Amino acid sequence: MLRIGITGGLGSGKSTVCRIFSHLGVPVYEADAAAKRLMREDLDLIQGVKDTFGVESYTGSEPNRPFLAAAVFGNPERLKALNALVHPAVFRDFENWCRAQTAAYVIKEAAIMFESGSHRQLHRVVLVTAPLETRILRAMQRDQADRKAIEQRLAHQLPQETLLEKADYVIHNDGTESLIEQVLPLHRAFTELAKHPPALLTT
Repeated sequence: MLRIGITGGLGSGKSTVCRIFSHLGVPVYEADAAAKRLMREDLDLIQGVKDTFGVESYTGSEPNRPFLAAAVFGNPERLKALNALVHPAVFRDFENWCRAQTAAYVIKEAAIMFESGSHRQLHRVVLVTAPLETRILRAMQRDQADRKAIEQRLAHQLPQETLLEKADYVIHNDGTESLIEQVLPLHRAFTELAKHPPALLTT
């Protein structure tokens, strides 16, 4: 089964693009949503978080998100430790999810696809781009957050210029081109590519 990744910086419009693919009948795996679910359901992940950050990292069966956010904020090593627990759990879950799909190809949506290494589970990656200022304003409005908070989150993501070097396809979401008209040719190309999937990405 062909596996396509869709990524892009905060506020780029990944979810909007994925909804278009979904309307075309393509199954979409949302990595961020999966991570939140697994933080509540995956017993090995839950135990790993408690062992690393203490029992106060959970309130009952729910992760104590304010506590965890404070624990990793401004601390790259602690953030790396949390990601080292969460990312493998998401990788396993994605593999299980793929085995249950019957479509010609599937999509994985992830904000930090290359940073996490999850692109190695995929055959091709699509990057959704938009000007930085547009992305900041979109994210501020969507998340009801101030500019500083959005810029801090952007600082943990690869620059768009770096992602452009790594992606196989690009969708421009700056308001000058129709997203649907950009998605449809890709859908046709992926449907054809699915007949003879290439090797998984390695770099």
